[in-house]
Amino acid sequence: MSVPKLYRKRYMPSEVVHLKDDIITYQGENVMVTKWDVLHPKAKFSHGVSCYYMDKGWKISKFLNKNDELVYYYCDIIDTTYNEEENFYVFTDLLADVIIYEDGFVKVVDLGEIAEALEEGIITDREAKLSLSRLDALLEVIYGGGLPEMIAFMEQKV
Repeated sequence: MSVPKLYRKRYMPSEVVHLKDDIITYQGENVMVTKWDVLHPKAKFSHGVSCYYMDKGWKISKFLNKNDELVYYYCDIIDTTYNEEENFYVFTDLLADVIIYEDGFVKVVDLGEIAEALEEGIITDREAKLSLSRLDALLEVIYGGGLPEMIAFMEQKV
């Protein structure tokens, strides 16, 4: 079977981006690992690795600088759809995110975007609820000490 195409869909700003340069290094039934360079150059980071936990609704990314040093882990809450006929995935960003710094500090961000998107009719009640419940499950894993195991899996598959 050919390599699937990958797309990132965002609500804020509204866009769908073909991740044409991302390289799939592992694909299982509900997990996919990719390596990538940033779409828009940044001073702090230049590339990274992402692990999509499609059944859980999480994308955990390791952001690295030009010296291959960890900047932080960035966890997106996502919804995944797959078009089997045309062999492509769409990973929809459900707005809530978690940043985990090297010292272990955990920061939840963009919750205000969920409220704003709901208010403006950009997302549905179902999507907002899905985002919050998936965020809650991810935070339980993080605070329960399960993140290192997930990161080790991702790093083994690159």
